[in-house]
Amino acid sequence: MNRALASMLFFVLVAMSLPLRARSQQQVPQRTVERIQREVRHELLMLPYYNVFDILSYRVDGDAVTLMGYVTDPVLKKDAENVVKRIEGVEKVVNQIEVLPVSTMDDQLRLRLYRAIYGYPALERYSMPVIKPIRIIVKNGNVTLDGVVDSQADKNLVGLRANGVSGVFSVANNLVVTKSR
Repeated sequence: MNRALASMLFFVLVAMSLPLRARSQQQVPQRTVERIQREVRHELLMLPYYNVFDILSYRVDGDAVTLMGYVTDPVLKKDAENVVKRIEGVEKVVNQIEVLPVSTMDDQLRLRLYRAIYGYPALERYSMPVIKPIRIIVKNGNVTLDGVVDSQADKNLVGLRANGVSGVFSVANNLVVTKSR
């Protein structure tokens, strides 16, 4: 009889916990999701080692945040995860950020690309903000340009400048042209 009572009590407890579980998996209010998105963006941009050779992106699904992108420093990957975990309302962080391989050739290529793009007179205005709008991702000699520019002409010019750097195997120009005012 004790076993029957114990198993009956177990089923009652399980049945009582179901509404609690269903409530915890309910949708997070849209205002909360928007607040989390703003805070994640802010925290990622404020990371001290985040530079022009890294790109971070994220997706917010309710109370879960997925981090994506490429970084040159493994510390930055961990720092990004840690700052997002501390945001109020974030219950889960999935860190899919890839740490780029250590390569002297890629490091030299990054510097040459930076000079070719940001040092070119027609593109110097993009070097003014602290957070550079053009991201230069180099992985094994392959270059990906990401970010925003003001015009299609600037996008083409950045692509040409990157293709003109010796040692570049390929260039993927993913720059987005912002709508002109």
